[in-house]
Amino acid sequence: MLKIVIDARRIRDFGIGTYIRNLVQALARADQENQYAVVASSAQAPLLSGLPPNFETAIFEADDMRPTEHVAFPLFLRRFSANVFHIPLNRVPFFMPKPYVVTVHDMASLLFSQESGFRMNIRRYRFRRGLLRAGKVLAVSAATRRDVVQTLGVPADRVRLVYSAPAPEFFQRGHAADRETDEQERRRILERYQINYPFLLYAGNIRPQKNIPRLVEAFAVVRNELANHPVYSDLRLIIIGDQIARNPAVRHAVIHSRVENCARFLGFVPFDTLRIFYECATAFVFPSLYEGFGLPPLEAMASGTPVVTSNISSLPEAVDDAAMLVNPENVFDIARGIREVLLNEDLRRALVAKGREQAARFSWERTAREVIEIYGEVARQ
Repeated sequence: MLKIVIDARRIRDFGIGTYIRNLVQALARADQENQYAVVASSAQAPLLSGLPPNFETAIFEADDMRPTEHVAFPLFLRRFSANVFHIPLNRVPFFMPKPYVVTVHDMASLLFSQESGFRMNIRRYRFRRGLLRAGKVLAVSAATRRDVVQTLGVPADRVRLVYSAPAPEFFQRGHAADRETDEQERRRILERYQINYPFLLYAGNIRPQKNIPRLVEAFAVVRNELANHPVYSDLRLIIIGDQIARNPAVRHAVIHSRVENCARFLGFVPFDTLRIFYECATAFVFPSLYEGFGLPPLEAMASGTPVVTSNISSLPEAVDDAAMLVNPENVFDIARGIREVLLNEDLRRALVAKGREQAARFSWERTAREVIEIYGEVARQ
């Protein structure tokens, strides 16, 4: 029997938090033998309720951004006498006790950093040091694994590919009574947000590599082309994620493209609301320039929504042939992909069917089994 400690202090985050929540729940379903301590603050602890008896919640109030993190958190961890520690993102404290595993979701903090010179060298050193000291590095895609090996020189045999997956809730489709309840909930949410028009959806953080300005420009092109269409004349763009006020380039694109009145930025929304937006969107558009894995397109596919996404980075690996692939650096190619998905009914039906099959190829049950196996390997080293 192993004692495993998982750092869950980012459980509320967008993206990373989804990974932590689903991994912990999947481990709880798959492993009744090993003992787990899941580290979180007292405010985060309710998100970990309902776990089986071999799981305990360990309260640690300090977040992972403080300078004292490099000493205080390792001291806290040493009290557990654990066989393995799991850091679910690459923020490894300098004095992190061994053995530990690290999950790397992407290399964006290095590849798209605004820092340079000394600061960038320090960031790169810390990133690489944390991975080189790890018993194993878990990469969420083959593309991310390749980046870790080639960019940082981490030995390939130390980096293991373990895919993430959409949350199980995206696949749930209940009985007739449940569907009626779901439909009532959909109507309630859409009425609350005053949505009575077809819309394209983007969900995720708004960062430079997410390519939101080009998405806005492509939307403007499509909306202008379909101005007289009987169904899409009032097409809108809904973006769920960071607020537009924090992103001057996106705000400039909205103003320059003259879509202030038909592009909506909703910020972050509750999970159940996000599910309904996925299900009700006419299409999900995700023209990112770089992704470690590309989970949002798979979430949209699991929800039965056709996807338009990029033909670069890890995205083709995630979506295979179940999405409309476009060149994310070409506004008119993004617009072409959107237009084809909107107007070609045969294509839409094919993408919906293929999308559900593709999303179902990834599961948290498989992820949990592979992670448990790696915990055992690292503990035996």
